[in-house]
Amino acid sequence: MSTTNDLGHLRKSYEKGTLTDALKAESPITIFEQWFAAAEAHPAIEEANAMSIVTLGKDKFPKARVVLLKQFSTEGFVFYTNYNSEKGQAILAYPQVGISFFWPALERQVIVKGTAEKVAPAVSDAYFSSRPLGSQLGAMASMQSAVIASREVLETQLANLEAQYKEHPPKRPDHWGGFLVRPQEIEFWQGRPNRLHDRLHFTLDQGNWTAQRLSP
Repeated sequence: MSTTNDLGHLRKSYEKGTLTDALKAESPITIFEQWFAAAEAHPAIEEANAMSIVTLGKDKFPKARVVLLKQFSTEGFVFYTNYNSEKGQAILAYPQVGISFFWPALERQVIVKGTAEKVAPAVSDAYFSSRPLGSQLGAMASMQSAVIASREVLETQLANLEAQYKEHPPKRPDHWGGFLVRPQEIEFWQGRPNRLHDRLHFTLDQGNWTAQRLSP
């Protein structure tokens, strides 16, 4: 017999901020920069750069997972992954993606719709070389998303790489690198009392951002 876990009693009142119409005149990247700085400084937020990315798989199902933002600018949002992974292959086949940030301690969300593309190899090289050796070798040891027989397969591969690169650092493997998500739409969501949340939605049109307030 199936059981139902009723969570209808879980609720809270959102009262930590507002979004004024004056922000419509701002660049959404500037607003994101301010929001990200607030999230990074908040003691209750451990990884302000954690973001969900949604891709469309070759099976035509969307899939969401959490990755880490490593750079952002007026061009967009950069993260790194294995290009041969399920995520990487989905992006290469269908570059239209969604990313989102949720910072509960601030009662804020940022929702982005955009198109992903590989960053320049030199950019991926620079970031890879900045990573700790363990992270470099971990990226090399894992055939991300591939089926493996056991955890020992990974441990053995890592041990072999540690021995191989004991005296000199590795170069970035070709199958690992960054994606830049170029935003086309950015929405800022601020929780408000009585579920009358603030939503400002920015759309990029011929290089210019326009903003509208959306009903919650």
